[in-house]
Amino acid sequence: MTEHLLTPRVSVLGPEDGELLRAGPVLHRVLEDGSTTEGRLGLVECRMPAGWGGPPQHIHRAHDESFFVLTGSVRFRSGSAEHVLGPGSTFVAGMGTPHTFGNADPHEPASLLLTVTPQRYIGYFRELQDLRPGPDGMLVAAEILTLMSRYSTEPFSPS
Repeated sequence: MTEHLLTPRVSVLGPEDGELLRAGPVLHRVLEDGSTTEGRLGLVECRMPAGWGGPPQHIHRAHDESFFVLTGSVRFRSGSAEHVLGPGSTFVAGMGTPHTFGNADPHEPASLLLTVTPQRYIGYFRELQDLRPGPDGMLVAAEILTLMSRYSTEPFSPS
């Protein structure tokens, strides 16, 4: 019998390391793009400016997401339910669950740690930076939804 040994892999990043991706007024810092985890996990820090409303509500069909609030107040919506969470709080959206998030505070920035499992959605964040902001500095919702569709994600409108 042949024993299969896994080659240990680690990724170590300092507080200023990682791949920085700007999407309109939001800064994403990719901490794990799946290369250390054979694609099982992606990890992204999301820094949101004061009052940022977030992406259109959507449903992922090919990955789960979890959010851990680092700073500020973050508003999460799932269907018609709304939760405003502060530092140390967690929101998990399993595959097929409608959701969105944004900065609930009109005066202070907020940040969160986002996991995507599997990591395929990291490509979405990379492509998001190619979208051009509208006159208000925000990305255009229709363009975001078109990009999301390439990553097995569809829009959701609560009735």
